[in-house]
Amino acid sequence: MSALTQAELAEKVGVDPSAVSLWENDVNEPKASYIVRMALIFDVSADYLLGIEDEAGGKYE
Repeated sequence: MSALTQAELAEKVGVDPSAVSLWENDVNEPKASYIVRMALIFDVSADYLLGIEDEAGGKYE
């Protein structure tokens, strides 16, 4: 998948683009349901998005 703009990701997730900006700037964190949607959009695990595992599925120590 090619890179998405904040507006494109917001539309796919179902939030306002300003919410994506707040997530990217560590002002706010997405709800669990949005993390699940983003994991599906980017074809990665929710654990990867949360920084618990690497891209290959290995757990960080």
